[in-house]
Amino acid sequence: MSESAERRSVADIADVTGLQTEKGFRRIINTQPFWVLVALVLICILMGSISDTFLSERNLFTTTRNFAFMAIVALGMTTVIVTGGIDLSVGSIMGLSGIMAGITLAAGYPVWAGLAACLLSAMAAGAVNGFLIAYLRMSPFVVTLGMLAIARSLALVISNNRMFYEFGPDQALFIAIGGGSTFGVANPFWVLIILTLVFAWLYRYSTWGRYVFAIGGNSEAAKLSGVPVERVLMSVYVVSGLTAGIAAFLMVGWLGSVTNALGQTYELQVIAASVIGGANLMGGVGYAVGAPIGAALVEVIRNSLLLAGVDPYWQGTFLGAFIILAVLLEKVRGRRGE
Repeated sequence: MSESAERRSVADIADVTGLQTEKGFRRIINTQPFWVLVALVLICILMGSISDTFLSERNLFTTTRNFAFMAIVALGMTTVIVTGGIDLSVGSIMGLSGIMAGITLAAGYPVWAGLAACLLSAMAAGAVNGFLIAYLRMSPFVVTLGMLAIARSLALVISNNRMFYEFGPDQALFIAIGGGSTFGVANPFWVLIILTLVFAWLYRYSTWGRYVFAIGGNSEAAKLSGVPVERVLMSVYVVSGLTAGIAAFLMVGWLGSVTNALGQTYELQVIAASVIGGANLMGGVGYAVGAPIGAALVEVIRNSLLLAGVDPYWQGTFLGAFIILAVLLEKVRGRRGE
């Protein structure tokens, strides 16, 4: 190859690489999580300049720990929403699985047995949701609304309306898992990071992830293409139950006690985090990184309102407004894309 030809080849490669980089950057800018992250950073800068407490080590630790619980559940919720469904039962599943963990540990079993009881009960509830929705073709809204009542009632029956705060021989370990820290960072936040990476990989590289998005885009077309729609749909609700169980186990360890009211009203916050993070309620669109970003924004707003002395009763108003704003933003972006 001549020197001039070699130079042209190198120049062509540079042009292609630059074009790909530019396209990748534009693709990131055009996603909702990017702009939510920008809003999050701006709010943090504003609050940092207004309040000396906001950027303190203690407040940052508390904030990251608090939104980690919500974000873990939001990862499962985002997956459900991508398929065009909804899971209103995640808060009640947290209550049921948290009670199962508390009872198991209080009976003297080791921490791994408590974790197994917690996750298996959560996944069982998710499997019931998934079976009714996928195979009996019932409405996700109706089924999960029913499970919201069933799971909360079962938690009440199983616990006999008692609080559990003694967790057997592994109590110190259990509390350290949910309430402790590693390298100065809350353990639930580390779990969130790992799960976000797992979901990001599943969404992008796994066959299951491609099936999930295909179903959300057009379930009939996906079925004609050979996608096992019923099986994948059922697995999505099992995953939603699993993430609720993981969050419940960590939260009980942090609280040091559990009642049947664990996770009550958590559904709204989790759905808000998912939608704000870019999950389209019509299905077909969702981001693994969007769940933690959305959850972080929800928690930062809550924390900012408290530090600013705003009446806590206003939190729901701000949260609802951000949900509407996120859906409106997605609709505007969709029209521009057309």
